[in-house]
Amino acid sequence: MFALANLESLHKTALVAAVDAEEDFRAKYGEPMYCGFAWVHVSEKASTKLGRALLKLGFDKAYGGGLRLWNPGGSFTQSMDVKEKGAAAYAKVFQNAGIKAYCESRAD
Repeated sequence: MFALANLESLHKTALVAAVDAEEDFRAKYGEPMYCGFAWVHVSEKASTKLGRALLKLGFDKAYGGGLRLWNPGGSFTQSMDVKEKGAAAYAKVFQNAGIKAYCESRAD
């Protein structure tokens, strides 16, 4: 089970994973020109201890419930493929810690 005291460290690790995944993808494939957005969705209510802690780290309330973090890799590209790789890498770090998180995206 995840310890809330480690959340900030986990968040930093996940951000690094997102940046690395985007850089690796960009080095191998460039920036495919399919424009869109990607974010991490966490299945957690904002009113829980974990939810409140995630809000302090930059998450916001997601439409339809849960919390979301837009573009965790901080990429300035319009390529949805690149952004998806970053969001998926971030979510994977959270999943490995026992937090229900996943990548979501939509075309622009």
